[in-house]
Amino acid sequence: MKALITSACTALLLFGLSLDSWAAPSRAFTIDDVFKLNDVANAQLSPDGEWIAYEVSSVDVAKEQHVTQLWMASWNGKAVRQLTQGERGGSDPQWSPDGTQLAFLRSGDAPNEDSQIWLLDRQGGEARRVTDLPGGVDGFRWSPDGKRWVLVHEPKPAAPKDADGEDIPQPIVIDRFQFKNDHDGYKHRRTEGRLYLFDIGAGRIQQLTTGDNFAESQPAWSPDGTQIAFVSNRDADAERSQYADIFVVSSTAGATPRRLTDFPGDDTGPLTWSGDGKSIGFLRGDEPRYWLYNQSKLAIVPAAGGATRLPALALDRDVGSPTLSADGRSAYALITDNRIVYPAEIATSDGKVKRLLSSRSVVSSYTKARGRVAVVASEDGAPSELYALESGKLRRLSSHNEAFVKEVHLAPSDDVEYSAADGQKVYGLLTRPLHASAGSKLPLVLWIHGGPYGQDEHSFDIERQLFAANGYAVLQINYRGSNGRGVEFGRGIFADWGNKDVSDLLSGVDHVVASGVADPKRLLVGGWSQGGILTNYIIARDHRFQAAVSGAGAGNQISLYGSDQYVFGYEQEFGTPWENTETWLRISAPFFKAGAIRTPTMYVGGQADFNVPIVGSEQMYQALRSRRIPTQLIIYPGEHHGIRRPSFVRDLLTRYLAWFAEHVKAASAQPSTASGS
Repeated sequence: MKALITSACTALLLFGLSLDSWAAPSRAFTIDDVFKLNDVANAQLSPDGEWIAYEVSSVDVAKEQHVTQLWMASWNGKAVRQLTQGERGGSDPQWSPDGTQLAFLRSGDAPNEDSQIWLLDRQGGEARRVTDLPGGVDGFRWSPDGKRWVLVHEPKPAAPKDADGEDIPQPIVIDRFQFKNDHDGYKHRRTEGRLYLFDIGAGRIQQLTTGDNFAESQPAWSPDGTQIAFVSNRDADAERSQYADIFVVSSTAGATPRRLTDFPGDDTGPLTWSGDGKSIGFLRGDEPRYWLYNQSKLAIVPAAGGATRLPALALDRDVGSPTLSADGRSAYALITDNRIVYPAEIATSDGKVKRLLSSRSVVSSYTKARGRVAVVASEDGAPSELYALESGKLRRLSSHNEAFVKEVHLAPSDDVEYSAADGQKVYGLLTRPLHASAGSKLPLVLWIHGGPYGQDEHSFDIERQLFAANGYAVLQINYRGSNGRGVEFGRGIFADWGNKDVSDLLSGVDHVVASGVADPKRLLVGGWSQGGILTNYIIARDHRFQAAVSGAGAGNQISLYGSDQYVFGYEQEFGTPWENTETWLRISAPFFKAGAIRTPTMYVGGQADFNVPIVGSEQMYQALRSRRIPTQLIIYPGEHHGIRRPSFVRDLLTRYLAWFAEHVKAASAQPSTASGS
């Protein structure tokens, strides 16, 4: 099928950025530019709608760390102020109900010290620390009268010390079904995050609920302050389920909560009350077996108890960040849809959707107060910034990446559409190098997103820009298993990894080669997480690729059972390896068919990754090394599922480019190899 290609040249103009006032960019994107970018996030409008607090994250290359600071912009666009300074910065800004103070989380002076709540006067001055809780604060919300916070807090037991005051290592004793989690490590303690009430004036903390050690999270105060809704899994065997439900409890310490939902699947937040306090909005997922393809749907339940309504099922798209209107007749939310994310108003009576922004953009944060809406958004050629949303258009309020955009040429991304081998319509993005000669066949990188239930979209993408700046066309495909295309498409690979998803990806390569864009002698493939796993499936099936990069991937899924954090999900989707051995062997095809692999492949991962443990890469590396296929294994000490240390990020991106360049150069002198499909 002929591709439907839409130009992205006007992407910045759609965002309301006046390019006419900026000098023409002078150079291509480089690895150094990665550390010049600022990530804008988590916008929060003040109650009077006059100011927006938000986060700006940046990289301190010299100190090898990421720092998040709080900023504040006026609605009229005339003032932007930095609120926090220093290495500790701040995060999760929350306005007091009267708008005079801003509370936020900040870690302590010592490395890895737990976050506490700090307060800052809107008029300025020094922030002051309010809480000092062992274990820190994971989240909080103001009471409507501004006198209390409800906290998510996990008490931290004191560790025994040696004579020098250092912690004495203790044995890790595990007796849980789900006993691992990336970053958190082994889950061996029986303490969980619970809800607490904190009296701000008195500095006193009280536990909100009593009873067994159930985890509680995502609290939301009723408009009158008498009740708190929250999310909790209180099943008798909670470790073997993901059946979180919505509860409501009186805002009095020791009160007994009432269960509002009883769905055999995930009910979760953020929770939102209607202005009259009669309804609570939340997000409902799918039944447990679809854990990996969990489409979030707008749900509304009476606060007094009753049947849950799902008003927008016909939308068939993921809904995020819902906020009920004062009268409860509508909900404002973010909708994930085919390469974009847009804000919308959803009628709670019939689910009718009114799109609030028509530009091709990705909105990551949405906040509303006094009829005003502010968002954080980005596009292919525009890193994230803060905007006012007015009459369907964006008015830029921040300029944290303005200097970068002025200086650096950024490649636009075109929409691609084609039919897979079985006729399924598939969409993706194609990014070509700037100044590529018309009609020239380019080396192509097929770069595969993770998830799998995610999507490649029209937001700023570092790998996409870096590969394009180095002369590669970049193809990114939303294969079956991705979101943004509805429930059926998302579940298209259920218990069938390495089949239709791989077919969708390879059909995309065929399409771009046939269109004359890609040189069939210079094809490359790679990705991270599920993208790394799919890379292994592809090279075991197709021999056209001159080189591959499998980041945080695996080929032998059987070996990940019990070594990663997904035991519940695996058993839901695939069953157990000893009962459904044939299924497990089928989804482990890259390892057991490693004898067919001929593609030089670099394997990469974090040493402390419990999401997709490094053993997944080690086994594939060993298989290729055993067969004398050119391969490398790169392990980053102390890193988890995502590589964060700035020097490691630089090293990783440098290795990507070097590995691809080495093998593309070698392939240019060789005849084209036939497909192994």
